[in-house]
Amino acid sequence: MAKKKKTTKKATKKATKKAAKKATKKAATKKAATKKTTKKAKKAAKPKTKRKPNAAFMKPMQPSAALAEVVGSRPMPRTEVVKKLWDYIKKNDLQDAKNRRNINADSKLKDVFGKKTVSMFEMTKIVSRHLS
Repeated sequence: MAKKKKTTKKATKKATKKAAKKATKKAATKKAATKKTTKKAKKAAKPKTKRKPNAAFMKPMQPSAALAEVVGSRPMPRTEVVKKLWDYIKKNDLQDAKNRRNINADSKLKDVFGKKTVSMFEMTKIVSRHLS
């Protein structure tokens, strides 16, 4: 009988410890939940504004004579120049077949780029030199 009492005492101690742990976990999660809701409330308080384009990119610029052969001679924003350049590249199938990041220049683009092959990231840097 002494053994049965010891085992029942151990079992009851374990059960009370588990119950205590669960209660503390629940309390901790409730606190965390209330903190999250207050953060969300703070974020919702800020009014959403539409993203404005940078004025420097939208300023009309005059393309050089070499670039004007590809995109046109009238002044246009830098973003529009790059857009028209990509239209020209896709229309004439000038993207490299193996490495799509590279552009193979034809006779008109060779005057602009100064070399036969240019990466798409390098292209915008080179084009900015041809705008004034």
